[in-house]
Amino acid sequence: MSATTPILSVRDLAVIYPLGGGRTLRAAEDISFDVHPGEALALVGESGCGKSSVARAIMQLQAHTEGQILVDGQDLRRLSRRALKALRPRFQMIFQDPISSLNPRRRVREILEAPLRITGMRDAAARARRVATVLDLVGLDPQAVLGRYPHEFSGGQCQRLSIARALVLEPALLVCDEPVSALDVSVRAQVLNLLNELRERLGLAMLFISHDLAVVRNIADRVAVMYLGRIAEIGAADSIFNGPAHPYTAALLSAVPEPDPDAALQRLPMKSGEIPSPLAPPPGCRFQTRCPAADDHCRRVPPELAGLQDARSAACHKPFVLGPAVRERAPAGRA
Repeated sequence: MSATTPILSVRDLAVIYPLGGGRTLRAAEDISFDVHPGEALALVGESGCGKSSVARAIMQLQAHTEGQILVDGQDLRRLSRRALKALRPRFQMIFQDPISSLNPRRRVREILEAPLRITGMRDAAARARRVATVLDLVGLDPQAVLGRYPHEFSGGQCQRLSIARALVLEPALLVCDEPVSALDVSVRAQVLNLLNELRERLGLAMLFISHDLAVVRNIADRVAVMYLGRIAEIGAADSIFNGPAHPYTAALLSAVPEPDPDAALQRLPMKSGEIPSPLAPPPGCRFQTRCPAADDHCRRVPPELAGLQDARSAACHKPFVLGPAVRERAPAGRA
């Protein structure tokens, strides 16, 4: 694979859950993005927006209903079980809860050697060397941890073990589903620094899923913002943080806590009310029920994800004019 070839390509992905009685929940739809070698793409949004459904579909933990998921250019849906098993070492997942994602009845040695056994590494000495290597990579002493059980470790240590388990097969892509949300703030920084170091050292691609924009800012090269199952905006992290084009992105950024008590806060005005149900999303723009600038056109016509002038895209009929102030809007006809 060349440096310019995506390790992961998602095209027009939809994840739809049947609910019975002829009803369905479209958890995610029309999702498209690429992740290149060495790149971190953050998928962010409120709880329930469909982020984890996208992650689980990519990992083939659940079937996607429409679209394509390509790893190394291979469409996962078209692969046989044997071919998919052969490709699986290339993409691994780190789960949200580090403790429950580890088998409580297995010692660390067994947990970390299991992927190697499943993929056919029969040499016990080679397995032991590989396990020791990944434990060193995540900052744990093999001699101190191999004979212990998950309940004997802190949450941060368990997440390091989860990262080691993901790395043991030498993947090219890590899918990280809220990997620090269950950890204390001080431990979050340690795990984020570790992931950044591993990405730089090993050339890993990373899909990083989070609802916390403060966390995303420290790890992402690009950001894709989801709202009610669709991508609202996608582009370079610096561009989005310095001047969001979509009003939902701006609202998320304005809600990030400011550590300086003397700093001037800029809050984006929002319409009051609850988030619409994903079972019955509003017509037109899905954000129109909360957007202070929504008009009749927004309420009738769904916006397409359209390119803007700085190599990013936004699904908004009236995206913000680019710039650090981010308060003036473009003309209504712009898409």
